[in-house]
Amino acid sequence: MTNLVVRNSVRFLFLVLFQVLILNHINLGGYTNPYLYIYFILLLPFATPRWMLLILAFILGLSIDFFTNTLGLNAAATVLIAFCRPYVIRAISHEPEEELGIQPSLRIQGFKWFFFYSAILVLIHHVALFYLEIFRLTEFFQTLLRVVVSSVFTLALIFLSELLFYSRRKARR
Repeated sequence: MTNLVVRNSVRFLFLVLFQVLILNHINLGGYTNPYLYIYFILLLPFATPRWMLLILAFILGLSIDFFTNTLGLNAAATVLIAFCRPYVIRAISHEPEEELGIQPSLRIQGFKWFFFYSAILVLIHHVALFYLEIFRLTEFFQTLLRVVVSSVFTLALIFLSELLFYSRRKARR
């Protein structure tokens, strides 16, 4: 249990710093904004209580908002995916959460399950974030393009991270 708390705390700090110091400075043509920090919410254990999931998501989003001066946009989008996460897991899984493993991962659940799980939550996050940011429908299709391109880039970073950690875990055996 303590090992899990330490690992998640280090992951939280690393993802916030990586997002703020590196990824927030990537903006390709005004359309690609990678948001890898939500990977923290995606990897939380299945047994995480909903109230803790929402609080951690709020703290994570507020941390990003603090450094990017976005006045709660990231906090709102991150809390939304934390709220939707149990429903997404139930919708794409045939087994109860207890039988799925300790935490979501590409290695345990497989590519198809992890892809749908990640893609749905990343899309929910990006739709909420970008449409709250623009807050008007006059640029609907331009914002939709930003959502799609940024989601693809974020998913690529998530899967790259999974493959790097999966290779590392496999090499230790």
